[in-house]
This record gives sequence, structure tokens and C-alpha cells, in this order.
Amino acid sequence: MRPKILYIGDKTSKMPTSGLFVDELKKLGDLTLIPDGSEMPLEERIRLYRETDILLTHWQAMRVPDEIADDPGNLKYICHVTGEVKPYVSLKIIDAGIIVTNWGDAPANGVAEGAMVLLLAMIKDLHKRIQAIRNDIVHFTPDTHESWTLQGLNLGIYGFGVIGRRFAEMARVFGPVIRVYDPYVTDVPDYCIKVNSLEELFSQSEAVAIHCGLTDETRGSVTAELLAMLPDNGIIINTARGGIIDQDALFRELESGRLRAGIDVLDGSDRLPVGNPARKWENCIFTHHTISGSKTLPKSSKSLTNYEQICIDNIKRFINGEPLRFVMDRTRYLRST
Repeated sequence: MRPKILYIGDKTSKMPTSGLFVDELKKLGDLTLIPDGSEMPLEERIRLYRETDILLTHWQAMRVPDEIADDPGNLKYICHVTGEVKPYVSLKIIDAGIIVTNWGDAPANGVAEGAMVLLLAMIKDLHKRIQAIRNDIVHFTPDTHESWTLQGLNLGIYGFGVIGRRFAEMARVFGPVIRVYDPYVTDVPDYCIKVNSLEELFSQSEAVAIHCGLTDETRGSVTAELLAMLPDNGIIINTARGGIIDQDALFRELESGRLRAGIDVLDGSDRLPVGNPARKWENCIFTHHTISGSKTLPKSSKSLTNYEQICIDNIKRFINGEPLRFVMDRTRYLRST
């Protein structure tokens, strides 16, 4: 029998997927897409969840009720098409034994590329150079426009999951000295040096890239004291989550001009309010959580995205009784953003 596949969105939902992805899903099972289930009675939603075999969720899906953990009915597998799972699936559902997966390493290249772009831009003081050209300044001087090289740079990486590792792979070709802090990682590549504390990481780094998840353990873990350990003109790159850094402390360092930063994410809203003075600071670049986009160029756009392909592959594996990739067990769930 063909499995039943269900998706229920909220009132702002628009499946972040292509028509090709939907066509591939239809080949695998009987697909029901409900774009807006926000007005649907809870009892009706629960009934639909229990009558399906495979549930799709993503960033704008309706949260799966905890009642499903107590009685899942036919539901055996929740395929979260995108990344962050916690707003849509509770730990109770994970503990109930319902299989949950997400996009795994699909965003690794895009996020790592974004972090590299920001790091290189800050290393070369690109933002200030662009502003100078626009302001008709003719001559750049070493005093006003820093230009470093990654070769020999002491580069720290905080968090060494799939994205942190991909970033390290990209950075290594430029020849920096790479140090890594991640208390859950026991092995690092031979071109990296594992350190045992954030204090050790920051005190020995000239630039630090944040790649850990946001958890109770990591929230606010990059403190004013750690930032003070970076040298003058030191660099912070954050494409992970804004809440990992003490944002007030970071902004004090940036406003003073002592540090430089490439910041894709901020605490709370990722967008600086209109009129915020930080928008005019020349020692930092803010990209409002857009630097790591996964769109392909037009000639490459007629195929599934990485995250769509992972979803399709996992559904095929589920149907064929094969092991699934990127299963969200309790440990991974608790360590994830």
C-alpha cells in the first residue's frame, strides 16, 4: 500500500519547496497538503495526524500536539523538511519513539560559505573600502584601512558540528592556525588544534567564528570577558544564533571601534531596527540572517535543493525499511537550536 503523507501549515504558511519536490512526494505516497490549518479544530488536526503514516513539517507548519505522543495512531515518521525542530515537535514526541528527522547537513555549505564571506570581508576591511570609494576618498592608508591575510591567522571555531567542520575545510586552504572548541567533539582533523575551554580559544585567537547551536548551555556563553581577550582589530563572525553572544558587550566593543565583526544573526530579531546607529558602523557587516541562502543559479534550479533531496531520500528509506539519516534522538534534540 502507498503510505499517506500529510502536511498542515499555519496561517502564514507557504511550503518553502518547489513544484518538483511536490511531484516527487506524490510518486512516493498519497499526498495531502493543507496550506492553512490554523482555524482547524485541534481534534480534527489530531485525527488527521493519526490517520497519516508520514507527517511533513517545516518552518511554517502547525506544531504537532503532544497528544500524538500518547496515541500516534498510524503515524510512525515525522519528516521535518527544514532545520529547527523544537518549535514544531516536542521532546515528548521524540521520547515516545516516533521517528523524527530534519535536513541534517543540507545547509552546511551555504552557512559555511556565508561565514567565509564575512570573515574574508572583515580580514580585508572590505566594508570600509566600499564606503570610502562611495565617499570619493582616493587614497587608502594602513592606518585607516586594515588588510590582513588568513595565512598564519589564529582562527578560532566555537562549535564543530557539520557546519563548523565544513567551515574549517574551507578555511584551511588559506593557511590559518585553526583552533576548535566543542565539548562534545572528541576528534578533530589533523589541521585543527582542539582546545579545552572558551577562555583558551579566545585568548589564542585573532578571529573567532561561531558555529555552535543555541542551547541553555551556550546562551550568552560568549561574554564580555571573552571578547576582551581578543586583540585590537580582532574579528567575530556569527552565522549561528545571536543569543550565543552577550550582544550588549559585543556592541560596546564594536561601537568603540576596537573589534570588527561579520554578524548574520542577532539576539531576538535578526534585523537591526531602522535608524539604529549600528547600521552606520564601518567596522562591521550585518546581513540580517540572509548570508547563507541555499538558492541555486538559474542553470542549476531545475533540480531538488539539498534539503528537498534529503527529505525524499529519507521517505524512500522509511518506505523500504532502511535506516534513516539525521534522526533526531533525545541527545541531538537537546543540543540543537
